[in-house]
Amino acid sequence: MLRRSPSFAAVHLAKWLALVVWALVAFSAVTWVLRWGAARDVSGVAAAPPQALPEVDDTAVVRSLGAAPLPVTATPSLASRFQLLGVLTGGPNAGAALIGVDGQPAKPFRVGATVSDGLVLQSTQGRRVNLGAAMDGAPTLTLDLPVKK
Repeated sequence: MLRRSPSFAAVHLAKWLALVVWALVAFSAVTWVLRWGAARDVSGVAAAPPQALPEVDDTAVVRSLGAAPLPVTATPSLASRFQLLGVLTGGPNAGAALIGVDGQPAKPFRVGATVSDGLVLQSTQGRRVNLGAAMDGAPTLTLDLPVKK
């Protein structure tokens, strides 16, 4: 009987396939060994303390980049935020005032009402009102009606 021998291409394909399989086995073994070795080394290494960054002068950076420094604007005084437009006097704990806050249209406030950020209308007297932190505290600000022209 005649036996047929495998073809040249089939033999080389089997050799290459075996080479690829063994290369994958070797890659897997090396990967696992490196992972186990890295896990042991990480626990024994002390972490370096973080370094503090040096302080940077913002104005010097702006100047070195060629920008003009921003002009310093003064914060408005507390009295300039409020404009008294009208007063109704009604006794020791009564009365109301028409006050404009921060350039907004004027609103009516009764004695004891909060005018703005912690300021309460404490009292009204003729052409003057007192604003303060609390009803029975010292006045923080006194507003007068503007003189008629």
